[in-house]
Amino acid sequence: MKNTFKLVVVAAGLMAISATASAFSTGACKACHAVEKDTVGPAWKRIAEKYGTEEELAKVFKGGFKVEDRKIAQSEPKYKGQAALMTGQYDSLIKGHDDEAAKALFEAVKSGKM
Repeated sequence: MKNTFKLVVVAAGLMAISATASAFSTGACKACHAVEKDTVGPAWKRIAEKYGTEEELAKVFKGGFKVEDRKIAQSEPKYKGQAALMTGQYDSLIKGHDDEAAKALFEAVKSGKM
């Protein structure tokens, strides 16, 4: 009985670690984005305003994050020139976490912090 209990506890712990490891984090995004002001990348508040909803932003992520689908990059030369950089970040940070990333962006805007 003790061994079975230990096995269940270990399995539950591993599942919790696995779930945490796969969750999206905005930590790396802070290098280029802020909530309220433009930095290297556009402010998340502006991004949220351009897309309107988490679902609309998630569609862009799910569609492969093509430059032509990025509303700010298409309208502002500064960001269009940096599109390749963000595509690389998308591939390593967002891809596979499309809904989570969109939700995190909108939650950060709502709370005022990342």
